[in-house]
Amino acid sequence: MKEPIQHFWQTRLTHVKKSLESNNFDVYIASHAAKAKEIVQEKILPNINVKTVSWGGSITFVSTGLYGAIKDDPNYNTLDVFKKNLSPEEAMEQRRQALLVDLYITGTNAVTEEGQLVNLDMYGNRIAAITFGPKHVILLVGRNKIVSDLEEAMSRIKYYAAPVNAMRLDKKTPCAKSSFCEDCNSPDRICNTWTITEKSIPKGRIKVVLINEDLGF
Repeated sequence: MKEPIQHFWQTRLTHVKKSLESNNFDVYIASHAAKAKEIVQEKILPNINVKTVSWGGSITFVSTGLYGAIKDDPNYNTLDVFKKNLSPEEAMEQRRQALLVDLYITGTNAVTEEGQLVNLDMYGNRIAAITFGPKHVILLVGRNKIVSDLEEAMSRIKYYAAPVNAMRLDKKTPCAKSSFCEDCNSPDRICNTWTITEKSIPKGRIKVVLINEDLGF
């Protein structure tokens, strides 16, 4: 068999797709990051009527090229929470306003084989948008986010994704220095609010693009 690793992941992604669909998510599989961008632009966006768009922190979103494409698209009124030089007060207000857009794009920290989304946030704005507010949500998910169950999801997030993100964001937390979670009390702690999304409500509100590449943290 040629490319057994790709075949392995395609099989795994197909299984997770079925699990997510049984939980009322709309699901697509992309062979790579550029294909994910194509799916969003050619299959998802034409079928939903959106005028206002925002996003949460997601390395995968940026890696697909969608961030730049949508930010610069004159067809959309975008609220750019990544914009530099915002004061802390302005940044927080942007996060609040992002909960009222037509479309919110982000990633997920983990997705289980049973089709559950698991996330951990600092402020909760990203997981709030996934849960309620925006009319539509698109999640871009690299294959490395797939885990067997909730226990593995929480372990992956707390002992890998969170420390890496603390390092990426230059947070003054113990894990940013040691790489180990110490359940800290730092003001910069990014592990504050958990969510487990069992199903999409309404059906199809959350659209998941599974990508056959390791993307994001």
